[in-house]
Amino acid sequence: MKKLISLVLALAMLCVCFAALAESPEGYPEVIEGVSFAGAKIWIADYWSGTSSSEHKSDPNDEEQALYDYRAWINETYNADVYQLQDGDWGTCAEQLINFVGTPDGSLRLYIIEPGKVGSLMANGVIAPWKSEYVDLEDEKWNKADLSFMTKNGEVYGVYAGNSEPRQCLYFNKRVLEEANIDWDSIYDMQANGTWTWDVFEDMLKQLTKDTDNDGVVDIWGLTGSADDMYVTSVFSNGGSFFDFNEAGELYPSMGSEEALSALAWAKSLYENYFYQQPADGNWDYYKEAFKAGNIGFYMYQCYGGFNDNAELANMEDEWGCVAFPVPHAGDNYVTVVSDNMVVIPACYDAETASKLALIYDLWSNPTPGYDDEDSWIGNKYNFTDERAVDETYAMLRESEHCVTNKVLYLGTQNDVLGNSLLWALGGSTPAELVEAGMPEWQARCDTFNGK
Repeated sequence: MKKLISLVLALAMLCVCFAALAESPEGYPEVIEGVSFAGAKIWIADYWSGTSSSEHKSDPNDEEQALYDYRAWINETYNADVYQLQDGDWGTCAEQLINFVGTPDGSLRLYIIEPGKVGSLMANGVIAPWKSEYVDLEDEKWNKADLSFMTKNGEVYGVYAGNSEPRQCLYFNKRVLEEANIDWDSIYDMQANGTWTWDVFEDMLKQLTKDTDNDGVVDIWGLTGSADDMYVTSVFSNGGSFFDFNEAGELYPSMGSEEALSALAWAKSLYENYFYQQPADGNWDYYKEAFKAGNIGFYMYQCYGGFNDNAELANMEDEWGCVAFPVPHAGDNYVTVVSDNMVVIPACYDAETASKLALIYDLWSNPTPGYDDEDSWIGNKYNFTDERAVDETYAMLRESEHCVTNKVLYLGTQNDVLGNSLLWALGGSTPAELVEAGMPEWQARCDTFNGK
């Protein structure tokens, strides 16, 4: 009997040794020893997935099955039950988080919050910094522009995995440009060699905008689209900003700089001289149908309007191309002002729990093992436009060095903070006049964010 007991103990010890030496499946992350959630549910709360428990497809393809297997491994390895479902919507997701932090119920959660809401959460201590011993925020998977945006007083309060979705871009109608004797392919060439500048763009707008039948009414316009996007991108492409941090780490209104004011003045001149504006009986988004009508050369809008499935330009009769917004001087950096959803940790957990929740999101947000395709972002974008728009413009605008963030989002949405006071009032006043008038309100907002 003693020999049998000794044998059983020896086998048990051998199993323990094998378990300790067990490796993750090929392509999986390394196992962090000693981390367990004791079977607890972990809710990654977003604002779009719906509220019904998501079931696996009955006939998944190979990649979907690989994702199911990987996430099952996460749960098994860390004795957890992780799922992603909706809590609130675009307008209320932050409120749901605030309510949870105010009256925590013991459940484990992370929240995915739209960017216009995160500033107040940071300012009011609703979200915790990502101080995880298990997660390396220097890893290339974490978006550097968003890490910078979510940093206050040296602490990171939210993350976004992967490349940003490009936002502002400049579409063009190939036929309209050709009829104005503009070689649209040359715009791609200028973008590639760094000579796609404000001056070149304005010359094209002058060439495009004309009264073709001499009746005193312009028939072909150079540009339409979102004037807000044009103003904002002009400021950032000129090295300006609307809000920034000073040396003391305090947020302040920065739109009074020469870079910002001169960019706004230039964009305002484009709007006044070459821009097809909202008709008296038109809706605020009149430009979406106006560009597709085929008498406008350029269209200032966001990438999702042309490159996404069921995008607004999908049924456009004319062929279109797309480049970055031009830069003030040759060799300057093309930019797109990104706006990504942020993943945050509620500020109601002890440090160890918050650290482990950060680990779970790090694992959950990894690409499907075995399917880490660097070109997966392309999808079916070639179906919508030419290869240069995808391979050169969209691909470039995904790169971190071309992505900037607008710190206005610390204070609320762009419309709430800059709409009536600046962007929508440029038609009646100079940028300098509007900035002077709006400064007290903007400074008060910054004081609140800074805790004064």
